[in-house]
Amino acid sequence: MAKRTRGSNRPGQRHAARPHSTPAPRPSGALSESEEARAAEIESQIVAQERAAEAGRARSRERGRATEVARPGRAGGQGLLAARAAEEYGYVVRDVRRILVVGGAMAATLVVLYVLIDVAHVVTIG
Repeated sequence: MAKRTRGSNRPGQRHAARPHSTPAPRPSGALSESEEARAAEIESQIVAQERAAEAGRARSRERGRATEVARPGRAGGQGLLAARAAEEYGYVVRDVRRILVVGGAMAATLVVLYVLIDVAHVVTIG
């Protein structure tokens, strides 16, 4: 079986006739006056939309910073993670203090019992 190639004619077919009065092609990249005006108009609309979007993002960032700074326990204008860490650090400090107080009270109680039992012989176990 013979392989067909593009553009080859089968028997009984002709090439499509090309009109000879086609306008001269413009060089690639060349635009007409109306196309240039339309492109400039579209570009100005795009730039205006980008500026409006950037202004909206800036306002939302400022609003977010204002609410973050206003929260109590906020760690000096740092990120949300630092604020959470500072908040957790407060809990840890309180817990460690309680542990030290309870441990110190237990150690003091043991010292008092040692003195009363072994040194002063006030209490006799028997």
